[in-house]
Amino acid sequence: MSKDLSKVRNIGISAHIDSGKTTLSERILFYTKRIHAIHEVRGKDGVGAKMDSMELEKERGITIQSAATYCTWKDTNINIIDTPGHVDFTVEVERALRVLDGAILVLCSVGGVQSQSITVNRQMTRYNVPRLAFINKCDRTGANPEKVTRQLRDKLELNAHLLQIPIGLENDLKGVVDLVTMRAVYFDGDNGEDIREETIPAELLAAAEEKRESLLEELSMFSEELMEALLEGGAVDTELIYAAARKGTLAMEFTPVLLGSAYKNKGVQSLLDAVTRYLPSPTDVVNMALDLKESEREFPVSNNPDDPLIMLAFKLEDGRYGQLTYVRTYQGKLAKGDTVYNSRTGKKVKIGRLCRMHASEMEEIDSCGSGDIVALFGIDCASGDTFTSEEISCSMTSMHIPEPVISLAVIPADNKSQMNMSKALNRFTKEDPTFKTFVDHETGETIISGMGELHLEVYIERMKREYSAVVEVGAPQVAYRETISQRAEFNYTHKKQTGGSGQYGRVAGYLEPLEEGEYEFVDNIVGGVIPREFITSCDKGFKKGVEKGSLCGSPITGVRAVINDGAYHAVDSSDMAFQQASLGAFREGYLKARPIILEPIMKVAVEGPTEFQGPVMGSINQRRGMIIGTAEEGAYSVVEAEVPLSEMFGYSTTLRSLTQGKAEFTMEFATFKPVPKNVSEQLIKKYQDERKNS
Repeated sequence: MSKDLSKVRNIGISAHIDSGKTTLSERILFYTKRIHAIHEVRGKDGVGAKMDSMELEKERGITIQSAATYCTWKDTNINIIDTPGHVDFTVEVERALRVLDGAILVLCSVGGVQSQSITVNRQMTRYNVPRLAFINKCDRTGANPEKVTRQLRDKLELNAHLLQIPIGLENDLKGVVDLVTMRAVYFDGDNGEDIREETIPAELLAAAEEKRESLLEELSMFSEELMEALLEGGAVDTELIYAAARKGTLAMEFTPVLLGSAYKNKGVQSLLDAVTRYLPSPTDVVNMALDLKESEREFPVSNNPDDPLIMLAFKLEDGRYGQLTYVRTYQGKLAKGDTVYNSRTGKKVKIGRLCRMHASEMEEIDSCGSGDIVALFGIDCASGDTFTSEEISCSMTSMHIPEPVISLAVIPADNKSQMNMSKALNRFTKEDPTFKTFVDHETGETIISGMGELHLEVYIERMKREYSAVVEVGAPQVAYRETISQRAEFNYTHKKQTGGSGQYGRVAGYLEPLEEGEYEFVDNIVGGVIPREFITSCDKGFKKGVEKGSLCGSPITGVRAVINDGAYHAVDSSDMAFQQASLGAFREGYLKARPIILEPIMKVAVEGPTEFQGPVMGSINQRRGMIIGTAEEGAYSVVEAEVPLSEMFGYSTTLRSLTQGKAEFTMEFATFKPVPKNVSEQLIKKYQDERKNS
């Protein structure tokens, strides 16, 4: 069965926390007849939203894992991924956008463009994902879609234009005026399922005509036919307008803005029409893969079901039925019982079961083709692996994975918890590339690292609930780094004489700061003073050196190690001898190169009532923060600052008491910067004391 790919949409719904993404997904499922009753996110009926299937998600009323589902609107198949809004779960958004063709950016009509909307928009731009905006919550007091559209232009630099204007606002929201068809649209019935079209109310006609004129003027930039039709001054065919808006949206030069209230069941069906009308199908988007047989040459995937199979595993989940792997097919087709190759490991994998996911439920299917998002069972792989058929060897371009910035020690209460904890950690690290775990060799403790306090909190909670692992948690640790601040020479000889052959190797050269990147090794040896076979040994020795600095025991970053001289012994030189010589040389050079400690700096945005702006700024200054900017909009203000992560622990409690619980903050990693002298001295002293005591 060949299917029409132009009738497929792979879309994501993303936004700032509490803009109503999950409520919107619920309504979409209801109107596309995937569910027959509506449940609220913080549901009083005890059911909770369909897409938030995890216990923790229902309790906190937040989305933690992106849920996948699919539905059909009119004659178009839509795969939807509802992504989290919290910046701690940023990888969930990254990996969803990696496989999606289009996205809906949801905004609150009161809050407007908030800090997380900016992050999500940046991620969409990174993956070239065309988007349309939906201004939700138009029934709230203070709703102002005009203001939000202006913010989309100013803050996100999107060419955003309203395709609708509201009929009434706040409590009086009745429906919308469609500026393309020039009809008033009302959503009647208990759940807004009956759509009624009427003529535009007289009092809105002038505003609608004025708005339509400026909209068409903008869209005429994308269509010569539309421009001609406007110049002739007659009636303009709506299909021309749709085609121009689609062209602008796909080129990411125009962002259609729709509005409504998902909670009050207004405007969702028009949004679904816009998804099918303006967002790309798999054939409208160029996806690149790397040919592994031809030194990673980039080539576009074809979307053709008759071509060799290429699919990307973008998310893993360990459910009741074993490991579930979500894949997006880019070309070719896949049927039950097929054998595919994992291009990272080179292993063959047989496909046992294929399913379409509907949040936490599933539906078995026999085959899938290009453009589909489906789930496979019982396949061992990692997030981001590419699967292909036998005749090709290629890999899809990878995702951007941010480095973790915060660590905690977790200590299991007993042996049973120890076993359950390691099962849990094994699963979480596979599922989430930003969650890392390792054992500290000096203390023997298990350390987990992630993107923020909430991120780790959720995983610890999941360990207790899903694996009944009773664990104690140590104090949060910041991921410091060390680096050098000047060039320094080294010339080190490693000599060891025991019975029989000894160890001998001399390595000379210099270390210097590296502007970009973590570590670089440069081989400037001439005349064979160090034989070729020992050059990699030198690299290994330096790599061992950068694992741990001598100031506070943190990894070393931003170092270029250059070797330009050395000596060897015909009998006593070996791989081991040169590794040891390079390690010694690195330590000798490192101490001379004025090492310094770097700390992670977070970009913090605090939003709250303007009356608390003074105390909020004070609280940031106390925490060694640097205020970058403030913006006031009506009674609300946003303070943006860069604050060291080490000073941000427990900030939520402080902020609550300062602002009577009315302000909230988000933070994401910005950069590493040198720590002040007094903090550096404390860290060095603490590290030395720990070493004495251990």
